[in-house]
Amino acid sequence: MRSPSPDLSGLTWRKSSYSNGGANNCVEVADGLPSVVPVRDSKAVAGPVLVVPAGAWAAFVAAVKG
Repeated sequence: MRSPSPDLSGLTWRKSSYSNGGANNCVEVADGLPSVVPVRDSKAVAGPVLVVPAGAWAAFVAAVKG
């Protein structure tokens, strides 16, 4: 059974520090949801949002930093 989609309205998005300000590498994430991390392409803000479980996002970030 799928969990209901979180309400993404009103979130504050921030560009990932790994995007380095480049025009072609624009990943944004939003904070404020306790169990998930929404991720989107800043060049397509009206496009789809990938909603990642917080634990999986933390593991991904740790792997990227490592």
